[in-house]
Amino acid sequence: MNNIVFKLNNIGKVYNENEKNELTVIKNLNLEIKENEFLCIVGPSGCGKSTLLRILAGLELPTEGEIYYRGKVLRKPTKDIGMVFQNYSLMPWLTVEENIALGLKFQNMPKERQKERVNEYLEMIGLTKFRYSKPYELSGGMQQRVAIARSLANNPDVLLMDEPFGALDAYTRIQLQKELLRIWEKYKKTIVFITHSVDEAVYLADRIILMSRNQGAIEVDIQVDIPRIRDRANPRYAELNQHLLDALEELNKGQ
Repeated sequence: MNNIVFKLNNIGKVYNENEKNELTVIKNLNLEIKENEFLCIVGPSGCGKSTLLRILAGLELPTEGEIYYRGKVLRKPTKDIGMVFQNYSLMPWLTVEENIALGLKFQNMPKERQKERVNEYLEMIGLTKFRYSKPYELSGGMQQRVAIARSLANNPDVLLMDEPFGALDAYTRIQLQKELLRIWEKYKKTIVFITHSVDEAVYLADRIILMSRNQGAIEVDIQVDIPRIRDRANPRYAELNQHLLDALEELNKGQ
């Protein structure tokens, strides 16, 4: 994990610049994200987590500073950086296999290779028998699995995830956390994962950063020193949870 995938130098992001309703969301943010790292970003609503993720995706440009992806300035989206949203973003008129193949078609991949790739990821997410189903015929957890498979089928270098499990019930969320870790262990992608849940961050991450509403400042940056598979009954697990919750409470007191 010595290679730097993302390097952010003094990143700032201002909306409505030079107008009465000007809003500084991020200021002077410095961050490095390493290869194969599973990084979770936690923080209160409005702290700039999703803005940061969109900058990492090349969907938004910083107002100040530079962002480097593998040593080159990032100014636009690239197929090497995949993204998974909370609302699944599946095409309702397409079947499961057609949704997974969507990006492959845009790449003009030969149909036989598309089929092989789709079959691989259908098996990976355990939805082979639902390949001809439409999204509305699936549960929320199944739809999110399809969204993850669609991103991975494009073989991205990095997977950015914006609260992908936030709308799911507690049991499904835990199952998909386990599933995501299994996928990460197999494919070793660099993952940047936004969540409001401290517990989810401690369960998933190699490293957790906690952002504040103070112009996106990074208040906490810690390595999670618990071996996987993580046991929520582990005293160290509870200790890290409490440490982050206490930090969040302190942030909220001052804002």
